[in-house]
Amino acid sequence: MNKNKKLILDVINQRKTLIGIGPMSKNSTDACIELSDTYDVPMMLIPSRRQVDSKFLGGGYANNWSTEDFSKYVNKKSINKKVLLCRDHGGPWQNNVEIEKKLDLSKAMASAKSSFENDIDSNFHILHIDPSIDIFQSLNIDIILERIYELYEHCYDYAKKKNKDILFEIGTEEQSGSTSTFEEIEYFLEKLNIFYIKKKLPKATFVVIQCGTKVVETRNIGSFESPLRIIDEVPVEIQLPKTIDICKKYDVLMKEHNGDYLSDESLLWHPRLGIHAVNVAPEFGVAETKSLINILKNLDSKDLLEKFLHISYSSKKWKKWLVKDSKISDYEKSIIAGHYVMSDPEVIELKKKANSKIKDCRNDIDKILQSDIKKSIKRYMYYFRLIKNLN
Repeated sequence: MNKNKKLILDVINQRKTLIGIGPMSKNSTDACIELSDTYDVPMMLIPSRRQVDSKFLGGGYANNWSTEDFSKYVNKKSINKKVLLCRDHGGPWQNNVEIEKKLDLSKAMASAKSSFENDIDSNFHILHIDPSIDIFQSLNIDIILERIYELYEHCYDYAKKKNKDILFEIGTEEQSGSTSTFEEIEYFLEKLNIFYIKKKLPKATFVVIQCGTKVVETRNIGSFESPLRIIDEVPVEIQLPKTIDICKKYDVLMKEHNGDYLSDESLLWHPRLGIHAVNVAPEFGVAETKSLINILKNLDSKDLLEKFLHISYSSKKWKKWLVKDSKISDYEKSIIAGHYVMSDPEVIELKKKANSKIKDCRNDIDKILQSDIKKSIKRYMYYFRLIKNLN
């Protein structure tokens, strides 16, 4: 058995839930690695192609890392080697360059394959294949499946040629906020099973399932959090165990995306229900942004605070997170977008200026930011049973 799959199963078989953490910045990446080392538990770092990508595709906004540099950094810093590098949302048009250039399907697929090859060469452990985006047409499940087949076989063959043992995560992520129907899951997994058998390929380790989570602004508005029954939808506490039974039938683990901003009570239910793994990203970016804002306020650095808020707001990265007719303030928009600009040279410079004002030489801004990110991550680790206390 693949050693990383064994690592994953050893945790899941103890009725615990694994967590995938978005490397929104260098600080969030460091926080993840240090928590894995401190508590000796496996953690998944899940860079999207917008956060981290190949040098030839322009890298990403997270610390301006390329895939190669990100992998080298994590592998060098991790002591216990239990941090799994997991490509999140690999597929055509999942990188801004492919969208801006309006690449056709053939070129976008070729670009995605090149990105995956770079992941494999850079010793990534898990590849999420997600061809759910198409900038020219709407897609149905059968078209998506055909593209999954092509990418899956290509990645497996390339990894085999390079003597790399990788795992796969399959599934699309459309934040509906509702749950997948049993019929949809059965159809999807049955089609994949036929493909595996036909091509004599190993099965994917994870499948992405809609679990009733949907992130907007700085909250989760999906049905998982809803105290009321949703019309024409099976309640989460009934639907998910049945969904997990279907996953067991097809020998695949269930992965939930968009687990951000869930309440403690909702998090507590994840291991109870048997949800195998959850991805969380923007919440930790917001935690870092709020921490930086608090530092600047406490230092009475109004000029630096206003500059940071202006840079963040001007990035317009908050747009994708807003609900229709949103009434949130520009200040709140700046908080949403803050993690996108942590690698901006002007933000790095203003952090240096603020750092010089901190009187306690034992502290520096990045240590404080990492500490606050860790607090946010540890809430998930605690309720997912990965650690025994929050201290």
